[in-house]
Amino acid sequence: MSLLRVVTIDGAAGSGKSTLARGLALALGLAYVNTGLMYRALTLEAVDRGVDPDDEGAIAGLIATLRFSLDDGDPPQLSIEGSPPAARLNSTEVERDVSRVARHPAVRSLMGSEQRRLGAVGSVIEGRDMGSVVFADAPVKLYLEADPAARADRRARERVGDDVEQALHARDRRDMQVNPFEPAAGAVVIDTTELGIDGVLHAALEVIRASAPELLG
Repeated sequence: MSLLRVVTIDGAAGSGKSTLARGLALALGLAYVNTGLMYRALTLEAVDRGVDPDDEGAIAGLIATLRFSLDDGDPPQLSIEGSPPAARLNSTEVERDVSRVARHPAVRSLMGSEQRRLGAVGSVIEGRDMGSVVFADAPVKLYLEADPAARADRRARERVGDDVEQALHARDRRDMQVNPFEPAAGAVVIDTTELGIDGVLHAALEVIRASAPELLG
């Protein structure tokens, strides 16, 4: 039995990671950590300071200027500089550069340390390499996948006015340069294409019940 109370959720943009992570965190009484928002906060800092997203050293140096913590909500969630994540984290300028910022090895290493610090208190933590790198020893690793049309439809509901499908394909291409779309060792794959929110949550809880029932309390 693992003493680590962590569930990792990996998968491509629009596969349903954030919705599932929030629901699981609430159901399990754990914190919810959205690591994508951490990279977006770093990207926004680079944009505001005029730092080239391809300058690995300069981008890595910005991490020390950001303060990440967990709030006292139910479930506890990511706080940036003591405040909830800002709406600008989903802006076009951040979307354009976030994959370039996140691709640097030094940046991912430093951010991984921050993510482990936040997640180690007991968390459902979502991102792109949570189960393979950040919490490779997590007792439960989930990997979400969905067909491109379903993913684009979900993104369209979040970001009205964008050319969502084209933006999603571009995001996939950029993300593939950081790490490939493949499950971590030991991860359970859940295809969310035909599942609603409750269906995905039920499937995830069944995985936890089978592999790490201690997380259910």
